[in-house]
Amino acid sequence: MDQMTASDWEQVRAIYLEGVREGNSTFETEAPSWEAWDESHLEHPRLVMRVRDKVFGWAALSPVSKRSVYSGVAEVTIYVTASARGKGIGRALLEQLIEESEQAGIWTLQASIFPENVASIELHLKCGFREVGKRERIAKLKGVWRDTILFERRSKAIS
Repeated sequence: MDQMTASDWEQVRAIYLEGVREGNSTFETEAPSWEAWDESHLEHPRLVMRVRDKVFGWAALSPVSKRSVYSGVAEVTIYVTASARGKGIGRALLEQLIEESEQAGIWTLQASIFPENVASIELHLKCGFREVGKRERIAKLKGVWRDTILFERRSKAIS
């Protein structure tokens, strides 16, 4: 596991676009530029699971608010390339992301997941997240209203 760098962006972007095409990972319909992505995510942690020079998955955090009182609350983004799913990469990334987020002073992680993305829901539950609630018809994806389930994980190390 490595820290993500700008030089990883093309592979990270390609994995992200797989999720976009599958339709159950994000409301986005295209990938942002590196500059836009970089600006919208916390500087640390940003992780990639790499074997030699190939990235198989990535995880990062974005702030939920610019208000200082929410500085310890972040949203999780995690993607694994289709050919590498079911091999523990997602779990390894999420566990490392949790550990590094606590070291960075993050006390709450949240994830907004489509109900159809069963694998992501199961992964988050196994890593200590709990379901907070369902947000019905929260936004449209390609003209269709979609629900999301909100999960959170409160740090036991930061009180």
